[in-house]
Amino acid sequence: MVARISIQKTPYFSWRCGKLAEGCRLCVKGQKLVLFVTGLCPRDCWYCPLAETKKNKDTVWADEWKVGSEDDAVREAELIDAKGASLTGGDPFCRLDRSVSLVKLLKKRFGKEFHIHMYAPMELLTSARLSKLHKAGVDEIRLHPDLYSKKGWEKIKLVTRFEWDIGVEIPVIPGMKQLYLKLIRSFKDSISFLNLNELEISDTNMDEMLKRGFRTKDELSYAVRGSQELAFELMRHCRKHAPGLKVHYCTTKLKDKVQLANRIKRRARNVKKKFDIITDEGMLYRGSVYLERPGVGYRRKLERLGEKKRHELLNNLVLLRKRIIKKHCVPAELIVVDRKKLRLLTSVPVAEELAEELKQKGLAPALVEEYPTWDQMELSVEFL
Repeated sequence: MVARISIQKTPYFSWRCGKLAEGCRLCVKGQKLVLFVTGLCPRDCWYCPLAETKKNKDTVWADEWKVGSEDDAVREAELIDAKGASLTGGDPFCRLDRSVSLVKLLKKRFGKEFHIHMYAPMELLTSARLSKLHKAGVDEIRLHPDLYSKKGWEKIKLVTRFEWDIGVEIPVIPGMKQLYLKLIRSFKDSISFLNLNELEISDTNMDEMLKRGFRTKDELSYAVRGSQELAFELMRHCRKHAPGLKVHYCTTKLKDKVQLANRIKRRARNVKKKFDIITDEGMLYRGSVYLERPGVGYRRKLERLGEKKRHELLNNLVLLRKRIIKKHCVPAELIVVDRKKLRLLTSVPVAEELAEELKQKGLAPALVEEYPTWDQMELSVEFL
């Protein structure tokens, strides 16, 4: 007889029955590369939280980096000291060859122990496709059954033919308890874990959420009211009727305050310049010199720059750096050209010391706090 597993709160703002799946265990430590294989998907789920930059777009992202090659994905894994990767979408099965190639590359570069889990809506599952992914080295597969139709649920039989960890991962939508009970009953004997995700409101699904009467649980949260209560009901049901099943209720707070925060801190340690200060939250605090004061839409303006103009601005920055080094005896390693955002980066003391002179020349010195991620999103810009 299988002993019942108690419901326990984790240190990660989540709850569990039994141990976390291996993919989750690495994820909460910030050790998983999030590899977005494609935004294409055979479904059009009303609750999908994907951003407009990704949804239905056939692009590849490694964390916040819209990558141009597979080597970029490997580089991002190195920058966060990843111990594994999660292949997600969209539906990675829409671009099967791409998924297989990425899995093989990561396993070759980081070794067999590099843990790879993959998210899988069930529409495109076939024995041949699953076999390719299994041979490539996928360690764990997380199924996304259609919540509004049992069509495709029988494909679990195909998945169980292979030696890998099998789980189901679903959002917890208030008011759908009976459907979830049917789903658990159908899958519980074929899977080793069930992940219940707190339902969240995003910019892209907000209209559909509001239309259905869903609201956030408080003013500071994107989590939907009632999702957590239903998740606890489902956990209690599993404890009684599927006592050997590992269940994890993953909150939106875990994703922001734990998973993302830990991954950001890992990246900060690897990308920081000699002069950067890493804050307690893992942000980079640094001095910056802009050729002109950036305003609203500055990032989009940079993206639209032609090659000729970009080259001209970069050349101006290189010359400016040389003049500052020579005139003020600033060590070369304390001031660098940021080729992505077309500015100089330096230490906070250097920026403060040279601020008045730089402003007299029409430049814009500032103190910046920003994410250490590829997109370098600013939290604050304080012009001096």
